[in-house]
Amino acid sequence: MRDKLSVSKDDATPLYLQFARNLRDHIARGEIHPGSALPSERDLSEMTGMSRVTVRKGIEQLIEEGLLFRKQGSGTFVRRIEAPNSALSGFSDDARRRGEQPGVIWMIKAYANPTEEEAGALGIVPSAQVVRLGRVRLSGGEPLAIEHAVVPAEFLPDLDRLGDSLYAALQENGARPVSGRQKIRASLATPTEAAILCIEEKAEILRIERLTRLANGRAVEFTRSAYRGDRYDFVSELNGPDGH
Repeated sequence: MRDKLSVSKDDATPLYLQFARNLRDHIARGEIHPGSALPSERDLSEMTGMSRVTVRKGIEQLIEEGLLFRKQGSGTFVRRIEAPNSALSGFSDDARRRGEQPGVIWMIKAYANPTEEEAGALGIVPSAQVVRLGRVRLSGGEPLAIEHAVVPAEFLPDLDRLGDSLYAALQENGARPVSGRQKIRASLATPTEAAILCIEEKAEILRIERLTRLANGRAVEFTRSAYRGDRYDFVSELNGPDGH
């Protein structure tokens, strides 16, 4: 850890920003897990040979970015992502709300025919045309999820206009979903998923299946996703029987 956090006095970048960058990269590689506590400022100072003032400024930089948070009397921790389980929103919108820049690596973006299961979920005939989307979702340059979505082709007539947000493209075509249902279950990453998400094989992931609909009840999106379990908590608001 010491070598990976060390800074260079030959670099014109301020030392605290070098430290923040190295610590950010260390976390992104999964070498400090979300929810884990950082070593103390004193220990980090001794590890890196930097002053405690420099270490503190670097940590404060990452707190401002939302990557770290302080818990009074307990220390500094790597923040987990809390995603609302009751709000119908897309990955890009969620990332921007957290002040992070979303990104995407496309694996597939093409017109095709649905499988029988997909056709049944979407309420279309197997001979209908759909858009098949496979992508790695990034937040702040870090791979956080793998998504495989199927959408009736009529709702996405021009794939060249599809950017990082599926919901933005659907809205542009007057087909943004207004309701939906999703199932979440815990699972273990396959070797392929682990390599894509930069996590260990058989690390915990969250598998999410989502079916969304238009106001008229028409199914518009059937998506299966694998989210990093070490980075995400899906949170639901609960109400009593009287609604309070």
